[in-house]
Amino acid sequence: MRDYSEVMTRALPILRRLGTLLAVIVLSTFFLSCLLRLLPTDLVDMILSMGTPQEKAALRHTLYLDRDVFTSYIMWFSHFIRGDMGIIYGTGGGETVWSHVTRSLPISLLIMLYTQVFALVIAVPLGIFTAYRAGKKSDRVISNTLFTASSVPNFALAFLLIIVVGVKLKWLPTLEYVGFKENPFQHFKHLAIPCISLGVGLAASYTRLLRTDVIAALKDDYVTMAASKGLSDSRILLTHVFRPASVTLLTAAALNMGALIGGTLVIETIFAIPGFGFEIAYALGTKEFVALQSFIAITAIGYVIFNVTADLLIGVVDPRTRGSR
Repeated sequence: MRDYSEVMTRALPILRRLGTLLAVIVLSTFFLSCLLRLLPTDLVDMILSMGTPQEKAALRHTLYLDRDVFTSYIMWFSHFIRGDMGIIYGTGGGETVWSHVTRSLPISLLIMLYTQVFALVIAVPLGIFTAYRAGKKSDRVISNTLFTASSVPNFALAFLLIIVVGVKLKWLPTLEYVGFKENPFQHFKHLAIPCISLGVGLAASYTRLLRTDVIAALKDDYVTMAASKGLSDSRILLTHVFRPASVTLLTAAALNMGALIGGTLVIETIFAIPGFGFEIAYALGTKEFVALQSFIAITAIGYVIFNVTADLLIGVVDPRTRGSR
């Protein structure tokens, strides 16, 4: 009986996270399904504007639009969880939504990963430095510069970098995408400006968050106790200050992974990168609402997975949070 209770105690957090994942997917995609039903024009007419009445009737039956909103959504969701996401009608029905997902999603994930790495590499040393120099001139200069940087939209920064770095100085390319397997050097070279455009604002936000948490951690009694025991500054910083201070930073990074999808939508369109954000923009522009519903569901799955991963990492970084989270 005791073993059973221990197993249930360990399984409950996992079940809660799975329940959260399912709830987010269902609510987000059902909300989109309801919005599609509320469009002022018929969805089938938007997809097949030049189709015959027979073709439109067949498409309406295929998309379950001839049934009520709950039944049609349940039918779509049952196909989605089996991996059947429908087809792209703008290509004549020859390409599936899944093929577009497998081709574009890895590109966007790489861009988001590079952006986060760039932002954290900039934010962590700056956050610690400004915390130690709190109130001094260097802290004020860096803080004001970061505040200004965070207020610049990523697409405006992208156009500025294109003009200065790409066109005038010709240091980096400004269009297209090169895969890592094709040419690793050109791969990073083509993604440098997009990742910098997305990462500058994140780096500014992360630095300010980390600075605040490090300042608060430096005032805690256990840090004073560690210093009185003669521990080195580097050990105090990494073990007693940075680890608990990085909890907020990890949470913000996980939340911004979901928000980065919106940023990549704009950036991938500007730089002609065939990523997931570009696919969402294409689906909106060409009225591929069947594909769009699947893209929204995948976005919701990724958003929850990033946050669950952050929860697990926070529990490793700061064991005191395991019970409360």
